[in-house]
Amino acid sequence: MLVELHVVDLGIVADLNLVLDAAPGMTAITGEAGAGKTLIVEAVELLVGGRADTALVRDGAAEARVEGRFVHPETGEDTVLARVLARDGRSRAYVDGRLATVGELAVTGRALVDLHGQHGHQSLLDPAVQRGALDRYAGAPALDALARYREERAAARALDAELEALGGDARARAREIDLLRYQVDEITAARLDDPAEDVALEAEEALLADAVAHRAALTHAYEVLEGPASDALGDAVAALDGRAPFAGLAGRLRGVQGELADVEQELRHEVERVDEDPERADIVRARRQQLHELGRKYGSTLADVITYGAEAAARLAELQRYEERAASIEARRAEHAAAAGAAAEALTVARRAAADPLARAIELHLRQLAMPHAAVEVVVEHGEPTDDGHDRVVYLLAPNPGETPRPLARAASGGELSRAMLATRVVLSEAPPTLVFDEVDAGIGGEAGVAVGRLLQTLGSRHQVLCVTHLAQVAAFAGTQVVVEKTVEQVGAGTTRAERTVASAATVDGEARVAELSRMLAGIGDSSHARRHAAELLDTATASGPAPPARRGRR
Repeated sequence: MLVELHVVDLGIVADLNLVLDAAPGMTAITGEAGAGKTLIVEAVELLVGGRADTALVRDGAAEARVEGRFVHPETGEDTVLARVLARDGRSRAYVDGRLATVGELAVTGRALVDLHGQHGHQSLLDPAVQRGALDRYAGAPALDALARYREERAAARALDAELEALGGDARARAREIDLLRYQVDEITAARLDDPAEDVALEAEEALLADAVAHRAALTHAYEVLEGPASDALGDAVAALDGRAPFAGLAGRLRGVQGELADVEQELRHEVERVDEDPERADIVRARRQQLHELGRKYGSTLADVITYGAEAAARLAELQRYEERAASIEARRAEHAAAAGAAAEALTVARRAAADPLARAIELHLRQLAMPHAAVEVVVEHGEPTDDGHDRVVYLLAPNPGETPRPLARAASGGELSRAMLATRVVLSEAPPTLVFDEVDAGIGGEAGVAVGRLLQTLGSRHQVLCVTHLAQVAAFAGTQVVVEKTVEQVGAGTTRAERTVASAATVDGEARVAELSRMLAGIGDSSHARRHAAELLDTATASGPAPPARRGRR
């Protein structure tokens, strides 16, 4: 709720500070014509993102500044909005001291304040807000259906995403299956059982590539060791055998003699193993080439190729199961879509059932507000599916007999629109914490003014209501009355001396409030008759209490 409004250099306002209670209740803003009452409303409109008009900057000032401090009615937390309007047309916005865009200011402001009158920030003119208000008026039948619809719609969207993740493009999926099948077949056909096979083949090819020369070298080495070398080593061992001083050397020679025998045996084995086999050499070379090609395509090592093959086979299996999985997902999606459709139909039925009672309840209050022939329609039409259902909801108004009902924003003058908004707000239960009404009493008086005041008082039992009014019958129902006055001040001296008009605002009570109501009734503040009438008005308004909201029903 708005607890403090500070306005500097806006119109005829030089420096105005308005302090209000952070509680529900009605505050009437009164004053003579031209005193600057509407400037307070325009200041609030700037705080909620209204159009910045440089003509509002006070003469002689470089910029106008508006600041508002709001207190959340439940948490008690403060929100401070500010708007600076420079004469050169540039505008700055702040939210809690942080520089913000006008759009951010508007989003924050719309949750705090709603204006009713010649203003563009009336939330009830928004079709989405009108639809939500109808749902709340309809109660559980609409709200439960809306909750079910949103839940089923969200579930269907989640399944759409799951289906898309499977590979929703049939052509792309077919291409990927063909590629994976080829790769898996190629790797499977290679029979890669040993990750080290390429290393073994490399050694085998080296052996086969020069088998004749390898065999000749091995044979020569064997013959040399088996003949002369073996005989010479035997002679050396025999020469030292039995000579104690050289027993160590004799032992070493016997060791060499044993090692030589082992080498001879191994050489003989290798001679027998090495065989010239051109056919096997071709097979080894071909296999090595095959493994090289696989490595070039699927991994730098055989282990990498084997891993890739396993992953590709798993992906191929997943894609080949696509149709089965897709059919399952499609079936579940169809179930949720059908449930969403049924919930949407139930929502439409609930909305249409509540539309006429809501219209009649608004009409009932409009009759009290000097619009005896006004006709209201709440139209529920089929529209594009959204998260709010399949319906377009439009509030239509025909202020006078014979007129075609049109949407609220185009159907009424400023005063009529304010009264239509007031009647609607009294019927509906939900709105921003602070409601501002301007011109709500335009063109009415007498009993109609009393009705306006009583309804504003009723609305003030749930919200903070600020009302700019020229009717004492309306102002008397306010819990607080703020009087806006303008005075002429002398500025400068000598030849530069001039007069300036300055607006100020002050809260009045007691005799001062009676005097202000008297002025509003009779145009003067010292008429004893007007004072008695003003006092009676206050007593009547205080004794009457808030009027009950209109009951639902059909005409």
